[in-house]
Amino acid sequence: MSSTELPSVPATTALPKVAPVRVADGEQLRSVGLPGITLSVRSRPPAREGLPPALYVHGLGGSSQNWSALMQQLEGVVDGEAIDLPGFGDSPPPDDGDYSVTGHARAVIRFLDAAGRGPVHLFGNSLGGAVTTRVTALRPDLVRTLTLVSPALPELRVQRTAVPTALLALPGVTALFTRFTKEWSAEERVRGVMALCYGDPGRVTPEGFRNAVEEMERRLQLPYFWDALTRSARGVVNAYTLGGQHGLWRQAERVLAPTLLVYGGRDQLVGFRMAQRAAGAFRDSRLLTLPDAGHVAMMEYPDTVARAFCELLGEAGESVGGFPAGKPASVAGRATPDGGGPVVDDGEVAAESAGS
Repeated sequence: MSSTELPSVPATTALPKVAPVRVADGEQLRSVGLPGITLSVRSRPPAREGLPPALYVHGLGGSSQNWSALMQQLEGVVDGEAIDLPGFGDSPPPDDGDYSVTGHARAVIRFLDAAGRGPVHLFGNSLGGAVTTRVTALRPDLVRTLTLVSPALPELRVQRTAVPTALLALPGVTALFTRFTKEWSAEERVRGVMALCYGDPGRVTPEGFRNAVEEMERRLQLPYFWDALTRSARGVVNAYTLGGQHGLWRQAERVLAPTLLVYGGRDQLVGFRMAQRAAGAFRDSRLLTLPDAGHVAMMEYPDTVARAFCELLGEAGESVGGFPAGKPASVAGRATPDGGGPVVDDGEVAAESAGS
């Protein structure tokens, strides 16, 4: 271990007592023990038997709760489960302290192999987008389709608003930040996170805000909270520097599964300009652009993302029975057969303008 590495906080059975994780109406939460990791898994009973399986993977600092709204939208289409990555949500840290993108991808693969539910419709947001891209490239047998919401893929020119998050990867920054913010209330922290992640924080309901504050209070009591966040941020930065076959863009090019890409015009963490590059990198991709969305479109516009996913299934020849009829999601573009960029329409232009 180099001198710049943080000391690992190992998983332990003697964690302090904290408030239980919230489980919404209709959801179930269970714990799955696997070699080296224990994962908390959130699910909704499918509307009927025989629906294809789906797995949702959250982003940096998030949890399986980030997918609750979309899971409810799609309960008549897929048999969905959402995991808490090691060290996040209700999952304890991994035994080996590995929070790299590869380490998280290994956790997802272990879960899918053990569950025997694959191939699944795989969803990923932010860090989870990088993780699921790697999973799909390495284990195509486990994935039927891939849906990426603001995936954390390498950017040469990072947005200024994303710099503070990236700085968490630097040695000593987390300790400095925690000292600087030690007097901040959970409400203040949540407002800051929502201002960063939502295109319009006003879309959050009072109940949703209260639930987020409750979850923040719970997380701040966990001794490994900052360690997991810091190491995972460092894992993203390290993944950005990898070249060759291990580079995330190279692995995106290896993905064969039909892919839906979702980008928000007001995303402060992932540049909207990356949408066109992503649509060109993934061989069989569709691009949905939401001009008013931020970094978590599946939380802001779950109905629109759900409809776009159903359109993806329809194009892939899969049944989408059970999804309520409504206005199409207006997928902005699709990669051309020769691997070129997406077909651009007015919606994409508006989103790019909003994100500039």
